Amino acid sequence: MIQKKENSTSCFRCVDTCKCKGCSSNDIVKNGKTRNGKQRFLCKNCSKSFILDYSYNACNKHINQQIILFTKEGLGIRSTARVLKISVTTLLKRIIAIAATIQQPPIPKGMSYEVDEMRTFIGKKSRLRWIVYALERESKTVVSFNVGRRTNKTLKRVIKSLELSNARKIYTDKLKNYKYIIHKKIHNTRVHCTNHIERRPHPNPLQMEREKYELI
Repeated sequence: MIQKKENSTSCFRCVDTCKCKGCSSNDIVKNGKTRNGKQRFLCKNCSKSFILDYSYNACNKHINQQIILFTKEGLGIRSTARVLKISVTTLLKRIIAIAATIQQPPIPKGMSYEVDEMRTFIGKKSRLRWIVYALERESKTVVSFNVGRRTNKTLKRVIKSLELSNARKIYTDKLKNYKYIIHKKIHNTRVHCTNHIERRPHPNPLQMEREKYELI
């Protein structure tokens, strides 16, 4: 009679239909259970541990693509979190991580731009902020924007990107701050010179992010 060893391994061969979620290998073994009692598996090919059915949807490997899709469609933060059944905090972290991988396309050189700013606040009216953005006059597309405190530093980030693109003209309103950060030769504040940017709907940072970058 054959007796089993008391110190036998805790890993058991899994069924052939089970595949690794990382590398799709069939070389899978059972590897204990989670705190919730769900079976954990270990891939002997890539050494990654996983379970078949996650309770929290943020673990889904396709969740980032869904976030990108909903962002492009203009769905709000809370609406996206509710549809995907994940927390708002997790969603914001994912958006920041996705944005960090996006490369900014080059701004067209030698063009004319319109720059405008909008005052807003975060949380309470004492925390004032500026949304500053630049519009290329010919294509009427947003080419640069910045959100920050109501200081020249916030304006300079947008203006500098236009100057590096050899801007032919930069049109602004008569806000005095622009006089100190834009060269007189390319600065223009004549009447109706910012009609294109003024006629656009109120700027939305998420909307401008979608226009400025191509999410894939």
